[in-house]
Parts: sequence; C-alpha cells; structure tokens
Amino acid sequence: MIKKAENWQDYECIDAGDFEKLERWKKVILRRPDPLAIWPKNPKVDWQRYDAIYHRSKLGGGSWNFKKKLPEYWTMDYKNLRFKVAPTGFKHTGLFPEQAANWDWMHDLIQSRKQKETRILNLFAYTGGATLVCSEAGASEVVHVDASKGMVQWAKENRNFSHLQNHKIRFIVEDCLKFVEREKRRGRTYHGILMDPPSYGRGPNGEMWKFEKEVVIFIQKTLELLDEDAIFFLVNSYTTGFSSTVFENLFKTCPLPKGNIETGELGLPVSSRDIVLPAGIYARWQRK
Repeated sequence: MIKKAENWQDYECIDAGDFEKLERWKKVILRRPDPLAIWPKNPKVDWQRYDAIYHRSKLGGGSWNFKKKLPEYWTMDYKNLRFKVAPTGFKHTGLFPEQAANWDWMHDLIQSRKQKETRILNLFAYTGGATLVCSEAGASEVVHVDASKGMVQWAKENRNFSHLQNHKIRFIVEDCLKFVEREKRRGRTYHGILMDPPSYGRGPNGEMWKFEKEVVIFIQKTLELLDEDAIFFLVNSYTTGFSSTVFENLFKTCPLPKGNIETGELGLPVSSRDIVLPAGIYARWQRK
C-alpha cells in the first residue's frame, strides 16, 4: 500500500525522472538527485526553471549551484504548523514532505483520545516535524530525541515558528538506544512511539549505528516502553535494500499488543503527470 502526502499547499513535486526530482518549496524551485526516479523525465516540463540544483560529487557528497541568491532559510506551512527550510550541504532541506502522510495518521489518533493523557516519544527525531504534529494534535507531552545537537536546535526553531512554546516538548540530545534503556530503568511508558532510524550514524559520544545490525534489537527494546493503553507504534525507513514486507514480518514476530499492522510505501504525487514518486517505507501498529 502506498500512502501519498496529498495535503500540501507549500510543497509540490513538479516532476521526477532520470534519477532527479524537480520540486517547489513554497516559491523556490529545487532540482535534486533521486535514485528511485529511474523513468524518463516529462518532456513537457521545463527542467531548467530551477533556482538551485544539487550536484553529486564522484568523491561522495556534493554541493548546490544557485541560479540566484536564495535567503539563508525560508518557512513553509503545513496546516497549522510552520517549518524552517534551507538547502543543506548533504542535499536535504530539513523537511521530508512525504512524512505528512504519517503526520495526518498520528494527528487523528491523538485527537481521538480527547482528554486522556497522551505521552509521545519521537526517536531519531531530526528537525521535529512529527514532534510538532503530535504536540499540536493535543499530546500532553512529546519527548524528542536525536543525537545531533544541530538538528535538535533546528527542531526548537520549528517549535517557535509554529507557536508551540507553551506546549510540553522535551528536546534531548542523546544516543537513542541509551535513552531508551534509561527510560526502561525509570519505568517510563509512552502512548505513541515513532522512529526514523538512519542507515548509518554516530551518537554524540561516537556510538556507531548500522541499520541492519541494530534495528531489530532497538525495536524490541523500544516496545518495552509502550504503555498498556498505547495507541500507535511507527517505524519509518529510507534504508535501501529493505522492503515493507521485511518490516511486516518484523512487526508480526515482535511482542506488539493486539491491534492492526499496516506496512507500505510513502509517496509524493507528481503534479505534472499521473505518477507517484516513492519516498521510503513505513510500518504502523495501532490499537483496534
């Protein structure tokens, strides 16, 4: 199953093909590599009308080439939230718009609890898109954990842009596994847990993370933090070589409470023609 991020106004995937994508980020047009866009470009689309293009280097990484001077950053709205966006040296912009399909799902589940206490844990939380969605939806507390101090600072800026300073959001710079283990010792539980583990990574003290070696144990340990009244558990992945079926099998063999399991792809609708650009996979559990 593919879940499309269809509710954006400030973002648009104009076209994708020949291993690239052409996107509108509010009023800025960016052209970036995309290894999954193996089909031809739409010949009716002007691929030269970009404001900035990202070129990969044969030595790894890459750099932006700007047709015109762009602001250091700008902001984009999604429903009631506002996010800071900026082209970074590693191709990204600080926002993954396909995640809006997950945001809407979590938002509805949290709102359905009405006045109940709802504690949410966001692991590998990046710049906090999901953190803000859960908080705005009515979560009584959101705990945001990421090993990168810079990304956590960016998430705090997003909180301020979205006027959520008075909401209870805890920002923590720490290795996610260490945090999970400590929360278990404390007896802390959460009603909703989400994670977006990287393919490779390092913690703030040099801890090594390799997806295929760590993710199963990490998920099993994190499940120990699920409250008996939990409503959801969500895993996102952009790691190549793993299908949604892998996560379906993993969820079915993990000690999840009774509920519904759903797995599939996230996708970005392409506005210039009737195709969808795949953008990662997801696995969701929710209580019946």
